[in-house]
Amino acid sequence: MTFTYLPPDQAFLDRDRADSAHPNKAKAVVIPFGLEGTVSYGTGTARGPAAILEASHQLELFDEELWREAVHDYGIATLKPVDITTPVEGALKQLSGIVEKVLEAGRFPLVLGGEHSLTAGAINPFAASYRDLVVLQFDAHADLRDGYQGHHYSHAAAMRRVLDHEHVSLVSVGIRAISEPEARFIEANPKRVHIHWGKDQRSWDIAEIVKPLKGRPIYVTFDIDGLDGAQMPATGTPTPYGLQYLQALDILRAAAEAGTIVGADVVELAPIEGLHVFDYTTAHLCYKILNYALSGTKRR
Repeated sequence: MTFTYLPPDQAFLDRDRADSAHPNKAKAVVIPFGLEGTVSYGTGTARGPAAILEASHQLELFDEELWREAVHDYGIATLKPVDITTPVEGALKQLSGIVEKVLEAGRFPLVLGGEHSLTAGAINPFAASYRDLVVLQFDAHADLRDGYQGHHYSHAAAMRRVLDHEHVSLVSVGIRAISEPEARFIEANPKRVHIHWGKDQRSWDIAEIVKPLKGRPIYVTFDIDGLDGAQMPATGTPTPYGLQYLQALDILRAAAEAGTIVGADVVELAPIEGLHVFDYTTAHLCYKILNYALSGTKRR
């Protein structure tokens, strides 16, 4: 498979990275996919991938937790953004094809969104490859509606569409905005859907959160509105009493130790002009996901 990559000065992370001249050797493949087709409140997610890539150039490669420039353990290449197909159903099929080719090449896909509806496309090749796949969702919203505002593949239905794959289960962290039909769906599916409510975070036991992930392939979907709205307002629906950043990293680290993170997406960044901190935070989150998945969680 021939991939078309962004040049180093436009790709994820430092343009002077030593391995950036050899993208075909990189284990991780970043897929910018600024889908924005079903947003229902704030807009701007189409600009999310470009903002993440630009902010990533300011990241230090040295991970003080792992005590090394972890990127050199695996290498990162960034695909050139494609013209996104319309309508949303076509875009999801398009993304599925891209992710499938990355997986077939034995590489790790990280999709940069874009709205959360894209997860319904990105997940398809993983669901086809892993019979015991579990999705770890960081989010303010359950996203378990069976469609929303006339869109079967709405961002508000992202996890419901994931669960259309009957062998896939879901662990959701930070949920604090939910409709009654979603609550009834959760009640009807206690073995497949595990919710850790934002209201209960003071008593969370991380070991219990990651228990269903033990020994399993994990797909991480991180809606950045999972972070507290005061910490991450650069999103369509910022929501109070969410996760703190270090708290999210603790759960990601524990997940990587419990199972195997095989792919991920980071979605719903809606950049705010002049406030680069939120773009930078999202880029840092992307780097940490890659490090935990591909370099490990320990200093060595």
